Amino acid sequence: GCDLTSQPELADLLAELNAIEGLARIRFLTSHPAYMSARLVQAVAELDKVCEHISLPVQSGDDRILVAMKRGYSAGQYVDLVRSIRHRVPDVSISTDLIVGFPGETESEFARSLDLLREVRFDKVHVAMYSSRPGTLAARTMLDDVGAAEKERRRTEVEELQHSIAAGINAGLMGRTVEVLVESAKKGKWQGRTRGDKLVFFPAREDLTGQLVTVRIEKVSAFALQGSRCG
Repeated sequence: GCDLTSQPELADLLAELNAIEGLARIRFLTSHPAYMSARLVQAVAELDKVCEHISLPVQSGDDRILVAMKRGYSAGQYVDLVRSIRHRVPDVSISTDLIVGFPGETESEFARSLDLLREVRFDKVHVAMYSSRPGTLAARTMLDDVGAAEKERRRTEVEELQHSIAAGINAGLMGRTVEVLVESAKKGKWQGRTRGDKLVFFPAREDLTGQLVTVRIEKVSAFALQGSRCG
């Protein structure tokens, strides 16, 4: 909407979509921290069809690397933003993107990314190893000097840490009932997602594709939840 004279925000679009009859859920991806305005957070908090799930890419937990990436915020500012979101939307699920092995990233700088993961405790982390892309500023001006084996080690370390964090978060859902939007059947069970984008498996005989059902969680892991349909 930047080309419109009224300069509407994403929050305005969400409000318009929320008024559409028959629409059950609204989810949006992905938000640069600079665009996560107070009005947008308010929309997530107040609009009943907007899911309590926010994708907020951080990319690194080290301030020097963030400057090199031209992200426009510090690690501290990012953490403060997450705190403000959780204050306004207590049950929010937050996922992020992280890059390891960015040109010049030292071991101590990588360690700060791990520290940020421990502090924020994301529901999901999408981690990627840096690779040079033709035409980008990094490809033109920076030497891809972190070796492939080191990048892989860092990626593995992030995934192992996040596995532990996600398992702990999901353990808090044991015994709770959640609303699931059913997507498909797989290996004899139906699967769908909660409003917080968590994958849920449950048995049922009838075709429930596209329906909203309530499931009581009876088993959890870092990657998915399992349970039984209520009612």
